[in-house]
Formats: sequence, structure tokens, C-alpha cells
Amino acid sequence: MSLPQNPLIVIPARLASTRLPQKPLAEIAGEPMIVHVWRCGVRAGLGPVVVAAAEVEIARAIEAAGGTAVLTDPALPSGSDRAHAAVQAVDPAGRHDAVINLQGDVPTVAPEAIRAAFALLADPAVDIGTLALPVADPRALDMPGAVKAVVSLPPGARSGRALYFSRNRVPSGDGPLYHHFGIYAYRRSALARFVALPPSPLEQREQLEQLRALEAGMRIDLALVDSVPVEVNTPADLEKVRSLFGSHVARKA
Repeated sequence: MSLPQNPLIVIPARLASTRLPQKPLAEIAGEPMIVHVWRCGVRAGLGPVVVAAAEVEIARAIEAAGGTAVLTDPALPSGSDRAHAAVQAVDPAGRHDAVINLQGDVPTVAPEAIRAAFALLADPAVDIGTLALPVADPRALDMPGAVKAVVSLPPGARSGRALYFSRNRVPSGDGPLYHHFGIYAYRRSALARFVALPPSPLEQREQLEQLRALEAGMRIDLALVDSVPVEVNTPADLEKVRSLFGSHVARKA
């Protein structure tokens, strides 16, 4: 087994958010949120980090911080499509053999979580690597926004093959339930195949694009992690992250 040798981290970002307008540019500890996410990607130490920006304001924020941004079509339907467009723009020759799609609204994501998703590609049978953790809050089981992952794990295993994803409580019966966290590590060829596929029936039913890959016979593996960062989707989430950054600054002082 061997990992792809030249990965690229891509962070799709767009301003059109209904619950938190202008989300990527929201200020946290004196910098836009998207800059904090970009720094997390850099700290993972896996390869270059590029922001796939749907608007020029996002690109300017990243470039002002010393990063690289690529403008992508705002009409692209998903983050995966934006990531693929950015990869084609910055690497048309195909030098990068893996693409890590990092969400643009997780400013406290740990570098080791990014590396854990990528490490799953050491198995040549895996097309896509992603993350999960045991559901800690029972209330999340009935929250559609908390995506559940179905994975069969032998005792003590820390990774396994994803069988299904749902917004509902699955599977039934006794045993652990897992919350999915959407960092995706794609083989370059798998990302190209995925975005070329039409939306699938289960994807449209559940509103989960990773089901398109499973329905097409692609293999997704999950690595278990102990915690995931706060995803900033609402003003309350933003205030929570701001308080976390404030606590960090206070401890350093």
C-alpha cells in the first residue's frame, strides 16, 4: 500500500449562504473565517492549499493573507464541482494525484483530521476517504443536519468501508451510531469521475452528494476521529467559534 505522492488541498467557498450571509468573510480574531481555514490546511503539511472562490472578495482576502485563490463559476452546484474546477485551473497537467476537499466553514479543524482522511488512500481500492465519529449527543440522531454514516467496524477498528449515509437515524438495532464529518480526500481520477456523474436517485432523495459515489460503485472509507470542529452555519455557531478563539488568545497571554 502507498499513498498518492502529490496531494492538493482545495477549499471551496462562496458568499451565498442563506443562514449566515457573507459567511467566508465573517471576522474571527481579526481575520476572515476563510483565512483561518486556509491556515488549517497549510498546517496539515500535505501539499499546496488553494481556495476555490466563487467571488472575488474571497480571493482577495486569501491573497492578502499570502495564500492562493482561484475564481470559480458561482453557478457550480456543489463544493466538489468547485474543487474540481479549481484543480483543473491550477494543475491542467495532472501533477497532483489526490485532492483533499476541505470545507470553508470549519476554522478550528485539526490538521490531524485532514491527514486522517488522506491516509485512507493508502489502500489502492479506496476512491474517497472521509471521517466519522461516534454520536455523543442523542439529540443529533433525529436532526437532519447531522448526517449519519453506516459503517461496519470490527471491535477496535478505527477505519472501515462506508455502506450508506443518511439524514435519519441509521442503522436500527443495538450498537454504535456514527456522525459523518465531510472532509473528503479524493484520488484525482475519482474526483473527475464523480463530478461527471449525473445526480443519483438516492442523492436527490437524501440531499447527500456522497451517495452518488456509492450508487456508482465507488468505494468510500471512513476513519474514526475523536472530535470534529464546529461547523459555522448560523450566527450562534459564529459566536461560539469567536469565543473559542478568544479563549485561545487569553491562554496564550
